[in-house]
Amino acid sequence: MSIYDPQLGRVTIDSSNQQLIAGFDWAKSQALAYVSNGTPVGKFYEAALPGRDAFCMRDLSHQSVGANVLGLQDYTKNMLFKFAEGITDSRDWCTYWEIDKYDRPAPVDYTDDSDFWYNLPANFDMLDCCYKQYLWTGDRDYVDHPVFRNFYERTVTDYIDRWDKDKDGFPEHYAPYGRRGIASYVEDGLHPLLGGDVLAAQYAAFGSYSRFLAISGKAALAELYKNKAKEVRKLYNRDWWNEENGRFNGALMQDRRGYPGYYYSATYLPFYFDLVEPGNRKKRALRDVVHHGGSNVEEKSHMAEIFYKHGLNQEAYSSLLEMMDPQLKRREYPEVSYSVIGAILTGTMGLSADAHRQSLVTMSRLTDSIDWIEAKDIPVMSGHIDIAHANGRESTLANGTGRTLQWEARFSGSHQKLYVNGTVMPASIGSDGNGEFVSTAVIELNPGDRATVKL
Repeated sequence: MSIYDPQLGRVTIDSSNQQLIAGFDWAKSQALAYVSNGTPVGKFYEAALPGRDAFCMRDLSHQSVGANVLGLQDYTKNMLFKFAEGITDSRDWCTYWEIDKYDRPAPVDYTDDSDFWYNLPANFDMLDCCYKQYLWTGDRDYVDHPVFRNFYERTVTDYIDRWDKDKDGFPEHYAPYGRRGIASYVEDGLHPLLGGDVLAAQYAAFGSYSRFLAISGKAALAELYKNKAKEVRKLYNRDWWNEENGRFNGALMQDRRGYPGYYYSATYLPFYFDLVEPGNRKKRALRDVVHHGGSNVEEKSHMAEIFYKHGLNQEAYSSLLEMMDPQLKRREYPEVSYSVIGAILTGTMGLSADAHRQSLVTMSRLTDSIDWIEAKDIPVMSGHIDIAHANGRESTLANGTGRTLQWEARFSGSHQKLYVNGTVMPASIGSDGNGEFVSTAVIELNPGDRATVKL
């Protein structure tokens, strides 16, 4: 199941590291093989078990990062829109967990509105995904379209209220629920009341909804949800820490005791969603995630992005190599190839976009085994950019978006000055959130401009 569209997959990379090139080329080819159009559901890419011709909320929310790099923004938007349309009172403000190419809830996960598979982090995860799509694309439908706006509002109000039986502010699971309302993305028989990944995704959703509200001019409501996010973060960091095990509890059990074991996505997704506050606890807990990792390729596919985000570049690159290894079992699972592409561009190359501010950020996270890397034709904000990094000391960006951009070129360490196209510029010195210094030059790039920043 694949289509030919010359506008998809234009992005290329070149590098001193041949493993990286081979891994990226494989991931691009594999990911594009899952792209489809012309079926009743419209534009989509597989984001579920291969062969189902379907996409689920969790996989889509994660794969959308790599999909952006491949130029699949319209496909992602269609898929997210289908889920947003599905939110309804009769399903307790859930939508469908998985939709297939026939534009129906996947029969393997859905019998009727009283009996269907659903993991409770999903609504929150998708809301946060929609905000990230807006930042990358600048598509105002994510801000203004009534279907998306209804999904966001229902998620942060009715969805929580319906599933929050004890009225502590979080949706919980009870054993009689079975598959309808699982307390985590972990799908085992533990039946916790509340997984750490629910808190993490809810924290991210509150923050993203707050920013959507601010963009829409609703300052007072935006501040309310910003504070709600802060309270979730405060509670988690205060009450969920387990000193004996050097990690945050993975879940809250039915008797309200913390589950001290490593609980995979319920333990590592708080880092993915930036729920964990900086400090020694964070460092210890991250090392615990490095030690335990993921139990399957779905979970392992998050590791590189998490480690890059939190400054563990060598561990991140090692995780990336594992995902690209031809010997990896179930490497064909769609999330693997999409996550490889996303991790290389947003992790190794440190690219992030903010279409609302018309800005891009880059930060080289090259390890000793990569002297240089270059990516061309990266689709962002309705145009394309090229990025190159060399030895962690030089970065180049070419603006092909057709609009003026603010480029924040970041470098590890404390440096008083940087050189922009050979001209010295005072650097702005700050923190990366992981206790390390970062030096930044901000350059305005008009359409067609190209700039190089060096230490």
